[in-house]
Amino acid sequence: MMLMVLLAAPLLRAQVPAKELTLKDAIEYALQNKADARKAKLAVENSNYQIQEVRSRALPNISANGSLTYNPILQLSAIDASAFPGAPADAGVQLIPFGLDWSSTAGVNLTQNIFDQAVFTGLKAAKSTREFYQINAKLTEEDVIERVANNYYQVYVQRQQLLVIENTYANTLKVRDIIKGQYENGLARKIDLDRMNVNLININTQRQQLLNAVQLQENSLKFYMGMSIQTPISLPEMQFELTPVALTETPDATRRTQYQLLKKQEELLNYQRKSVIAEYYPTLSLSASYNYIGQGPEFPWFAKPADGVYWSDFSSITLNLRVPIFNGFGTRARVRQATIDLQEAEEDLKDTKLALDLAFENAKTQINNSIITITSQKENVKLAREVLDNTQNNYRQGLATLTDLLDAENSYIEAQNNYTSALLDFKLAEVQLIKAKGELKTLINQ
Repeated sequence: MMLMVLLAAPLLRAQVPAKELTLKDAIEYALQNKADARKAKLAVENSNYQIQEVRSRALPNISANGSLTYNPILQLSAIDASAFPGAPADAGVQLIPFGLDWSSTAGVNLTQNIFDQAVFTGLKAAKSTREFYQINAKLTEEDVIERVANNYYQVYVQRQQLLVIENTYANTLKVRDIIKGQYENGLARKIDLDRMNVNLININTQRQQLLNAVQLQENSLKFYMGMSIQTPISLPEMQFELTPVALTETPDATRRTQYQLLKKQEELLNYQRKSVIAEYYPTLSLSASYNYIGQGPEFPWFAKPADGVYWSDFSSITLNLRVPIFNGFGTRARVRQATIDLQEAEEDLKDTKLALDLAFENAKTQINNSIITITSQKENVKLAREVLDNTQNNYRQGLATLTDLLDAENSYIEAQNNYTSALLDFKLAEVQLIKAKGELKTLINQ
């Protein structure tokens, strides 16, 4: 029975219906399941806890303490006994123990920052930190959408190429069967049949290579979606259209997520610099404590004065002022390091803006070139199809050679592949253009 189950497992997997995916479905699935998107959401959630941690520095800290001490040997202190009233003049120096064998203390301590510039700066930076992670999560979503869209279009184009090869294989098989019948009837040469068989094998080899390429590309798509690699998928039948694209207006690069993320990072670095500068400021804090102490020659817990154990309370309130004076120029060095980090962030902003403008211009150029290529290749496919049909008819009537027929087939396959490749280039450039305009989420509506 176990052997039967193992043998049937591949068949059962093969019978699982393929999940049909539109581009919208693929993107929505990725945003919910891809590890990058999920981790970005966790980072936003974690930023709330980071804010709570910073806020705790401005709130009072309360702690309880307790101790139990046993002194097996009490320290002796040297005292001039003759100085005590009524003591004889020759009393001299006496060694007298201070304290008792046992002591126990329990109490509560409170500490509250009254003025600490670093804490105030940290509270301001906490809000920016949360905004930084929110922008980063948005950027991660855009990256996920871009990767899914690119791989989705590549799967579709390769499937189109596979369809062309399969149709060509079917047509070539029909022609081969006709030549085979003619050869068996003595109306065709064996070399013509052999050439058709070779051509058929070559086309089938291309078909197997494309099948493998489609499978690999589908696996990549499922990986970028966060989907199990074993899940079968299918793409709905659709036709790529040359959608109108606005190429006249140059988008504002400062509104792009990448730029906004660096801008927020610059803001955080500025707060970091202010936090270091805050080390020059004095700090003021308040501390208070209340304690209860028991002392005696016996174990103090649960003991009474009758046992020689006495309990008393004591309390203190302290105002602490710390004024930094000199620390070996350490603070100055850290301030200058923070200033350099801030200047590097400003350079990154300038370079990123240039890179975003470059990406938009390149996408525009690629789209214009793709439109020209698609238009010409579409006409070329139509012409190649007509040439192939006419050559097949002429060959059946003996007006064309087998070489003409094979050349026409190869030209048609090449024209179809060039056309689908141009479509892919257009769609990939369109994704880059949409990205350059900061509108990647609009792909969910397609």
